[in-house]
Amino acid sequence: MTSERLVHIVDDVPELDDVTSLTLVVSLDGFLDAGSSAVIAARHLVDVGSEGGGSVVATFDVDQFHDYRARRPAVTFARDHYEAFDAPRLVVRLLRDAGGTPFLLLAGPEPDNRWEAFCRAVGEVVDRFGVTLVVQMGSVPMAVPHTRPIAITHHANRPELVTGATSWAGELRVPSSAQALLELRLGEWGHASQGFVAHIPHYLAQLDYPRASAILLEHVELAGRLTLDLSDLKVAADEREEEISRYLSANEEVGEVVASLERQYDAFAESEESGSNLLADDQPLPTGDEIGQQFEQFLAGLEPVEDPEPDDDTDGDTDDPDDTAQGDPS
Repeated sequence: MTSERLVHIVDDVPELDDVTSLTLVVSLDGFLDAGSSAVIAARHLVDVGSEGGGSVVATFDVDQFHDYRARRPAVTFARDHYEAFDAPRLVVRLLRDAGGTPFLLLAGPEPDNRWEAFCRAVGEVVDRFGVTLVVQMGSVPMAVPHTRPIAITHHANRPELVTGATSWAGELRVPSSAQALLELRLGEWGHASQGFVAHIPHYLAQLDYPRASAILLEHVELAGRLTLDLSDLKVAADEREEEISRYLSANEEVGEVVASLERQYDAFAESEESGSNLLADDQPLPTGDEIGQQFEQFLAGLEPVEDPEPDDDTDGDTDDPDDTAQGDPS
């Protein structure tokens, strides 16, 4: 397998010489990142995974994958000159969990092009370090209330790796992503890959939503047999939930939209075993326009959760919200 030198891999990584089981966690910000859930999860892994953010063991040639005009990096204009260009970076870091077990994290902006070449480059990383399992994280906006448990779509390229039940019946044709193609290609090359996609309340899709990040990492823990300290992340999640609750209690119209979603969700939960779908006959779902009108003020009234300064390796602009809102449950 050749990567056309699209990825530069460190030759000597003695920390992995005697490792027989190695997990590669993948979090690409952009399309599959409603609520910035996967990005927040990746930043948390870097924060707790090793002193100094771990060591970079592979660097992708981001110029080959990034469309700078579609997702323009920020640059600082200081009085009369430019400085501090936030260059997008797509790298693999070597981190350790709370018990000292090493694992890898691939994080950065989702490639805008050359997906097949990107998959081959990831495949070279997998082969070089003897990765035994690839675990992907993602999130999509859904018409669900934040007051109910966060649903997770499980997917994998081997049946035995699908660890949770699915609410999807039959087949769905959805917009693809680099991560979806990566899972397919890894399966063709004989590598195990599974992933988890969190369902984010539609009206919170443009806000940081650390509650979903914590849920995603709990699934990563189980899949990769890792032990992760999620305490700080859960504190941030609780603070966000309290902020949302305060706003809803002071805005009756917005609360009615959430109540409608709650009724819809509960109707589905009660009839799920009988094979009913999410749309109950007597509980019409609010349209996207209705939700958008009600939550325009909601989004403006909430302050973002204060996170640590983002790591350079996980920076990257998100896609247009209209693109993200299409969703990708797989």
